[in-house]
Amino acid sequence: MRIHHVALVVEDLEKAAQPYLRLGYTLEAQGRLEGLEVWMLKSGASRIELLQPIQPHTAAARFLRKRGPGLHHLALATPHLQTTLEHLAAQGAPLLEPSPRPGLGGPVAFIHPRWASGVLLELVETPE
Repeated sequence: MRIHHVALVVEDLEKAAQPYLRLGYTLEAQGRLEGLEVWMLKSGASRIELLQPIQPHTAAARFLRKRGPGLHHLALATPHLQTTLEHLAAQGAPLLEPSPRPGLGGPVAFIHPRWASGVLLELVETPE
């Protein structure tokens, strides 16, 4: 596996994107997912995902209210997400989703932070 992206919860996408755009990142994708406005910034193989809650009931909105803007999760790329989830479930990993769901760039699933020393992990299916 490799790191696919680092995700930040932000209050304002335009404002939050500026430092990264000045560093040479470009807007690779944008969209709305489950109460979030999402921007994916890319520079070479490096990606930063910006998450702006647009509905108050989302996990990201609760995160923002409790902790303020900042690092939300680390995403890892896998070529076969369902197989990876089955492997992790068999090892007792606390999956937040037993099956993939749609993400901005393809299927995704999350693993509870207690499994990775307090870090929320997202698995992203990416063709190799």
